Amino acid sequence: MTGLGAVFRPQLPPERLRAVVGLADACGLEELWLWEDCFREGGISAAAAALAWSERVRIGVGLLPVPLRNVAITAMEAATLYRLFPGRPILAVGHGVQDWMGQVGARAESPVTLLREHLDALRALLRGERLTVQGRYVDLDDVGLDWPPTGPVELLAGAGGPRTLRLSGASADGTVLTASTAPDGVRRARQLIDEGRESAGRTDTHRIVVYLLTATGPGATARLRAELAEEGLESVPDLGAAGDAHTVAKAVQRLAEAGADTVVLQPTGDEPDPEAFVRFAAEEVRALVP
Repeated sequence: MTGLGAVFRPQLPPERLRAVVGLADACGLEELWLWEDCFREGGISAAAAALAWSERVRIGVGLLPVPLRNVAITAMEAATLYRLFPGRPILAVGHGVQDWMGQVGARAESPVTLLREHLDALRALLRGERLTVQGRYVDLDDVGLDWPPTGPVELLAGAGGPRTLRLSGASADGTVLTASTAPDGVRRARQLIDEGRESAGRTDTHRIVVYLLTATGPGATARLRAELAEEGLESVPDLGAAGDAHTVAKAVQRLAEAGADTVVLQPTGDEPDPEAFVRFAAEEVRALVP
């Protein structure tokens, strides 16, 4: 079965999160994803609140920008969530938007090297290992977690370019693709991820999560077109879905057939009713997606 989720976009104020989380938990949504977009809402703090306010829905953070975070802090916060809420947090790390990283003086000369070092150290720390590492960006001296997760955890990487997709295949447990990824892009991403997995000798499963820009209800087509135009994507074919549940479910299925394991419906930034959008995903679209 194709996994299905929805995004709580950080254009909404944090105080709106509790109602959306409560509805997601009650109506059977599988995954609710949060973003750590500069300079809006913190990913870990929002995820901790969402997990505490819910009982069953999985909470994803897609993604935590590694230039902003010492890997030991990432590991400590991740391990705390994994232990408090076993099986429900889904954390992804990635480059972050480079212009934003530049605004805060954290832009790395080699984002791929930074992400590789961060991923490798983070996965080792979460396995309970004690590390001494002197890398280009990650520098640890006899560091280990007192309270590592008690079981295996899923750590994803956000990726788009070929080098990062191969890195994700080699060093992460899954990959998050943005809503600018059409079905053909998912196929290409899966190929590059598999190349990375083969180079690292990995034979475990690797989940691909894809965001799907989605609009429904009055003015859906206009809202979708406006957001695609704002992002400079209006000329890219097969991006986004606007319409009723059948229309959206067909778009989800196209991504699944291209290689996506989970499709996360991403509302437009001006979505007028976030709670109704979550209910639409969980009840109407889910019923139509095999």
